[in-house]
Amino acid sequence: MRALVPQVRATDSSHNRLLPLDFRVYPVFPGETNHYGTLFGGTVLAWMDQAAFVAATRHARKKVVTVHADAVDFKRPVPLGAIVELVARLKEVGRTSMRVEVEMWVEPVKEGEEAYLAARGGFVLVAVDEGGRPSPVPPLEGGEARAPHGP
Repeated sequence: MRALVPQVRATDSSHNRLLPLDFRVYPVFPGETNHYGTLFGGTVLAWMDQAAFVAATRHARKKVVTVHADAVDFKRPVPLGAIVELVARLKEVGRTSMRVEVEMWVEPVKEGEEAYLAARGGFVLVAVDEGGRPSPVPPLEGGEARAPHGP
């Protein structure tokens, strides 16, 4: 399978660590689809939240929890048998919170069909200490973490 977004491991040159990005790939099987043969919206949200969690955890290097989901725009349905790739990137960092944008790209398995953006949404996650209280996170150096856009 070819990647929809190049799978590069970018680093922050000042700290030589991975940038807070996440790429996840899932196949869409029958147990994840509704009676129309398309991916359940709740599954989309869960997968997007997981990708946001990984990107925020990579940045904070501590426990994080989701505190807010922005509007998620469902652009096109995701059919049974498709391969989806989620791309999460850190957009903003506050004192204890991080805003992560997540895109879901679909790679149809039929030859000749084009990949497309199926959903996009934002999530806010907060780093917490062992007592569950908000905990400071490092600033986002050099602006937002960027990855190439999908096809």
